[in-house]
Amino acid sequence: MKCLCAGALILVCAIVAGAQAPNHDSKADRSMIIALENAWNQAQIHHDGEALNRLVTDMFVYTDWDGTVLNKAKFISDSKDPATEMSLVANDDVHVYFYPGVAIVTGAYHAKGTSQGKAFDHYGRFTDTWIPSDGQWRCVASHTNLTRKPGAH
Repeated sequence: MKCLCAGALILVCAIVAGAQAPNHDSKADRSMIIALENAWNQAQIHHDGEALNRLVTDMFVYTDWDGTVLNKAKFISDSKDPATEMSLVANDDVHVYFYPGVAIVTGAYHAKGTSQGKAFDHYGRFTDTWIPSDGQWRCVASHTNLTRKPGAH
C-alpha cells in the first residue's frame, strides 16, 4: 500500500511539475520569442515605454555595453528619453536555446541614431533571458556588449 501511495504521489508531482514548467522547445515558441525581440527593437525606436513594460518582468535587469546596470524603471525611463533618437535597431544571427522554464536568446545587433546630439553607430552582441509569465514570454535579464568600438568602422 505504501508503494502504491508513493507511486501515486510521484506521478502527481511529475504531472504538476510538467504543467508548471513545460518544455517550450517548439517552433511556435521560438517564433514568438524572436517576434518579441523584434517588437522590443520597435519599442526602442518609437520610445514606447508601455510596450517595453509588457515585454519585461518587474525584476528585470539590464546590463548595457558600457557596464551600466539598470532596473526596469530606469531602463524604460531611458528608452523614453527624447535626447536619444534611434533610426535603426536590428538583430541578426539570432538563436533561441530552451531549458526547463527558460529561454536564452543570443544574437548580434546594430543600433544607430543620436544621443545628446551626438551620432552613434553600434554593432554588438546580446544575451536575453526569457521566462513564461502569466501566459506569455517576458524578459528577466538582458546583457549587451559592443563588437566594434563607438566610431570605429
